[in-house]
Parts: sequence; structure tokens; C-alpha cells
Amino acid sequence: MMPDLPLDQVRTLLAVVDEGTFDAAAAALHVTPSAVSQRVKALEQRTGRVLLRRTKPVRPTESGAVLVRYARQLARLERDTRRELGLSGAGEPARVSVAVNADSLATWFFGALTRVTGLCFELHREDEGHTAELLREGLVMAAVTTAPDPVPGCSVRPLGRLRYLPAAAPEFAARLPEGPLAGALSEVPVVTFDLKDRLQDGFVRSLGGTGAGTLRHRIPTSEGFLQAVVAGLGWGLIPEPQALPLLADGRLVPLAPDVWVDVALYWQQWKLDSPALAALADAVTGAAAGALRR
Repeated sequence: MMPDLPLDQVRTLLAVVDEGTFDAAAAALHVTPSAVSQRVKALEQRTGRVLLRRTKPVRPTESGAVLVRYARQLARLERDTRRELGLSGAGEPARVSVAVNADSLATWFFGALTRVTGLCFELHREDEGHTAELLREGLVMAAVTTAPDPVPGCSVRPLGRLRYLPAAAPEFAARLPEGPLAGALSEVPVVTFDLKDRLQDGFVRSLGGTGAGTLRHRIPTSEGFLQAVVAGLGWGLIPEPQALPLLADGRLVPLAPDVWVDVALYWQQWKLDSPALAALADAVTGAAAGALRR
């Protein structure tokens, strides 16, 4: 441990962020709330930075996120060392936290997890464009992301491209207005994942339009999104592994057979000599090689 960053203070900062309040952190650490407050203040004085936003729940500042990530890496190294020395509790699994987008979870990512034994997974579902932020905040050890540039303290590997196909139920497609597809799609209902989902808008703009229609059904699960499109609530971009069987049996029809959207995915993880992280990274890249387009 660096002499100017006392271990008890760094661990206390992590406990406050994880537990959400100073009182809850005190209970988890078996100390008084006053002791928690004093340790955090002492750490802020040492670093010369405000480390926490005193909100409910408490959130780290940008500087605090750096120390939270550092604290998690120390904890990961300690657990790995204890396991190698045979000091872990009997049968105690290594826990790995990962941020993953919903479409990867629904199509290929679980195939990666089955390749690894002896690990306990803690998955955080987040839009692929925002998973790197969880890494930056120190909330996860690794992430499937669209960010090709590594988060500070992390390494990055390309995984491949997840292809999305524009599709709709046959009855819905039959009711599309006549004329160019971009114009038609701007007038009819569309299915989106959530407020962060701009995939459908980008597709319509690639056709020369200004964006998808204003009547938007927000369905915040990959499986629910697919069901909504199949049911005819609106059109949407469907991950290729989900779309192909439904296109083959006629439950979906392609809106533009020769046009699609490819989203490049990357694996980012802490630069840490951890057997658990190394095993998971190999499993993820292996599974992605068989499921994603190069």
C-alpha cells in the first residue's frame, strides 16, 4: 500500500460508495459513522480533492472514482493471493463484476460465462455506449463496450461486430406509407430500448432521412424489444442472431434486405494480474469469435 494512501481510508471510501451512505458503511465496517466520516475527510485532505458527492446515494467524484477503482483492484489482488495461498474459505468462489449490454446478454455472452468454472459473476446491464463509464467509476472490473480507446488503467481487445437487421412484422410492413423507406419510417411507430437508444434514428439517417418517428415504444429488455416488433407494435433493428430464425419462418420481414447496422464491440478490463480476469477475458474473446462478425 502506498504510504500516503492508508489502506483503512481507501477501504472506507469504497464501503461508502458501495453501501450508499456513511451510516450503512459504518455498519458494514463495524465502526461508528463518525469514524467513517473522519477517514473519508482524512483521505480528502491527503489527496487535496473532494472524493464524494454527498448525495443519496453517495456518488464518487471523478477523483473519487479513481480511488474506488484502486480499492477494488487491491481487493481483487488480495482475494487472488489468498486463494493461491490456500487461505480462502472452503469453496469460496472468485467474484467478477462485468458491465454488458442487453443484446450481448440475449445473444452470445452467456456462452462465454459457461466456459469458465469457479467464478461468481456479478453482471451490470447497461447500454454498450455507456458500459465504459462503469469501468471509469470503478463499479466493474470489465465491460463489453463500443469504446475502442481504453479507460485509464484498463486494456482493450476487439471482439467483433454485432449486426442489426431492420425488420417488422409482415402486417406492419404491409401498412408502411408508399415512397422512400426513410420517409416511411419517420411516419410510423418505432420500438426503442430506452432514452439512450439512438440506433433506429441512426439507421433512418443513413437512408437519407432525419430520424425515426416520434411515436416510440420504449421496451427496456432485449427479449421484450423483439417481442414488441414481432407483435407489430413498431419496426426496429434486431440483433442478427435473434432476427434470422424469425425472418426464416416469416414472423418478421426485412425492411431493407441489403442494408444493416454493424456495432463494433470491445472488451475492456483492468490491467491487473488476476487469474480470474484472465480466464474470463479468454472465454469472452473465444465466444465472441464464434458469434460476432469480424
